[in-house]
Amino acid sequence: MDKDKEQFLKEFGADYGYPDGPKSVDDIRATEFKRLQDGIVYLDHAGATLYSELQMEAIFKDLSTTLYANPHSQSDAGMTTSDIVREAREQVLDYCNASPMDYRCIFTSGATASLKLVGESFPWTYRSCFMYSVENHNSVLGIREYALQQGASACAIDIENPDNSCTGSLKITRHPLQRRCFLNDKAPGGACSLLAIPSECNFSGTKLSTDHVIAVKEDFRRQIEGHNYHRLDNHKLLVLVDAAKGCATEKLDLRSCDIDFVVISFYKMFGYPTGLGALIVKNDAAKLLRKTYFGGVDAVIADVDFVKRREGIEEWFEDGSISFLSIASIRHGFTILKSLTPGAISRHTKALCTFLRRTLLDLRHENGTFVCTIYGSQNPKNVGPIVTFNLKRPDGSWHGYREVEKLAALSGIQLRTGCFCNPGACAKYLGLTHQDILSNLEAGHVCWDDCDLVDGRPTGAVRVSFGYMSTYEDLKKFVDFIRSSFVSVHIRPHASKETMHDALASSVSGPRNVPLEPRFFVNSINIYPIKSCSGFQKESWPLSSTGFLYDREWLLKSLAGEVLTQKKVPEMCLLSAFIDLEQEVLIVESPQCKEKLEIKIKRHGLHGYDDSVNVWFSTAIGRPCYLVRRSKSDNRSCLKRKNGHAICRESKDGLNFVNEGQFLLVTEESVRDLNNRINSGHEASPARGSSTQIGPDRFRPNLVICGGHPYAEDTWKMLRIGREPFTSLGGCNRCQMINFRCEGGRVRKSSEPLATLASYRRVKGKILFGILLTYEIPGDFENGNYPLLHIGDEVYPDEFSTVVDKS
Repeated sequence: MDKDKEQFLKEFGADYGYPDGPKSVDDIRATEFKRLQDGIVYLDHAGATLYSELQMEAIFKDLSTTLYANPHSQSDAGMTTSDIVREAREQVLDYCNASPMDYRCIFTSGATASLKLVGESFPWTYRSCFMYSVENHNSVLGIREYALQQGASACAIDIENPDNSCTGSLKITRHPLQRRCFLNDKAPGGACSLLAIPSECNFSGTKLSTDHVIAVKEDFRRQIEGHNYHRLDNHKLLVLVDAAKGCATEKLDLRSCDIDFVVISFYKMFGYPTGLGALIVKNDAAKLLRKTYFGGVDAVIADVDFVKRREGIEEWFEDGSISFLSIASIRHGFTILKSLTPGAISRHTKALCTFLRRTLLDLRHENGTFVCTIYGSQNPKNVGPIVTFNLKRPDGSWHGYREVEKLAALSGIQLRTGCFCNPGACAKYLGLTHQDILSNLEAGHVCWDDCDLVDGRPTGAVRVSFGYMSTYEDLKKFVDFIRSSFVSVHIRPHASKETMHDALASSVSGPRNVPLEPRFFVNSINIYPIKSCSGFQKESWPLSSTGFLYDREWLLKSLAGEVLTQKKVPEMCLLSAFIDLEQEVLIVESPQCKEKLEIKIKRHGLHGYDDSVNVWFSTAIGRPCYLVRRSKSDNRSCLKRKNGHAICRESKDGLNFVNEGQFLLVTEESVRDLNNRINSGHEASPARGSSTQIGPDRFRPNLVICGGHPYAEDTWKMLRIGREPFTSLGGCNRCQMINFRCEGGRVRKSSEPLATLASYRRVKGKILFGILLTYEIPGDFENGNYPLLHIGDEVYPDEFSTVVDKS
């Protein structure tokens, strides 16, 4: 045992690892989570915890040996299923310490469905108010639509705990009251209002104790009382708690707090089954709900407006046949939790969380600046097993969360980034105003995209969350990753473009005004007709206003219209495409198809192909898809310039289906240097395997250049290849796609070369290798007289091009 772990156990040994349980956490990992033994670290338990292999074995044995039937049937199998469902309801209530005399368990398709059920059934009137914490999940915010649509008001609140105590007073700040319309409803009778809060915020981990819930409810009562159009003596205040995250590691005690609705999700508690949740509802609160739709009833006449609904609360709200096989499976998950006890799970995960928070807060760069900004309370008693943070560089600028996620994935670490579907908490902790959010939206940032920084400020964060099977080793690997990848111990040897440019120039001997022989040559020309599929090499190939003629002029889409790439469908690299210029035909081959596909080339705009072509591609990649072509080869586009240099990426009008630039260029020398680093160990690679050689084709370049020094291309701004002028758009940001390789008709994935590139080619969150080029075709070539590039053409970058032009 290393000294760091000894120190950790000295402080947290009484809580970590289930010392009083039937198994230690190390035994649990060794016997029940063998799929994590390949160096994988899973730290997204707030998103979905992992199912135990022992749990799944018990479920499989149960389903294989027990005859289950629809519980609506009166057969023996149906009655057996009914008994299992009844026992499952009792287990859910028992887990939340809810008396069966006061509460009912309604099974739904998930926590979101439970919230939707409350929202659409709640008796909203213009007298009602929906009050909710800003630190609520999107699924809770969605209830607001039902309230406002029915004329009710809505009000968001901030809940702060200035004392950082579990029972101390809260500071509650109300946001402006929202109302979509005001209905002058003079009908007699009372009104119902709803307060919605999370038991644990899935962004910050902030928890609300039962005392806090009572305090918030009392403030809610004062809020209602402050509006003189409400009659408080006949006004019911109901409380909804979103416990989907909180119940995963800590029980909710409904005997000690007056809560009307609780929603939970089972895959967050024990991994399986997904698509099943529960609404725990107080009997009195259930009677207030107004459900319109019915699926199962006691009696109904098909052609007359008559229906007699069932009396039971569960049957009233559960439409049709419930997911009885999934319900039968949850008892095996509860068996796991019961064997460890929720209290021990809470202490175990809290120990890991506390240590990680402290460690991250202690990290400093060499200049003394802090590395990490952590969001939420720093009192371990007030937070669940979540650590949400962003990282800073020594100069105070932010690392984007996608940069952290990408590098973590290369180290086998799975975590979550973004806003975690909790926009209110995200805005609160990142300090985003309404105008900031709207400005980010106008700048193109939406949920789930890769836009992690706007104007240098984070749009989301990095979240680490622990589960009952998380270990110290998981934590240590993550901390080591942060230290090695983001803590500046010495100035990284990232030379600036100017420095690299000067070094390259100084290596050239001879007077600067003497004509110099070119040092660079075209070594390979590659064309990729179909985006993300393999291409072909040629001795020479025509240029067009969109790049190489026919390069990435086709792509595949899913039936839903999603563009397919190797990142989503790695099997696409097994497809090879070739253009026969003389026959004017596109030829595609696949190991999954006996016959090759030939498609006649005709020059026109965006269009699709017939069913036979789409069936061929669907067979080739193993999923339904269709082929699309885009051709605008005769449209010229101009690159904006400033002081003679490119200042933006090529406009989309000048591109086919490429991401940013018309051409990608790499050099043989840079690829050779990369291979040396991978295999020598001089640069620390997080997951370097055995000796391997990466070919230039792994980067899908259009042009491979030889001559000169490694990474000389980084300094190029303008260059001439043969007689044709090109402009550099800068480095190409690499992704996991370069880690895919085809071997024996199969696609394999490793961490290289991206892991090694990340160790020395990372600039402002991007991992750069190769450069992107644009070409402005001089003149019109409507008759097909396109200029050609040839293997062996001389390449004249920056310093040399003007000199050679004079000769």
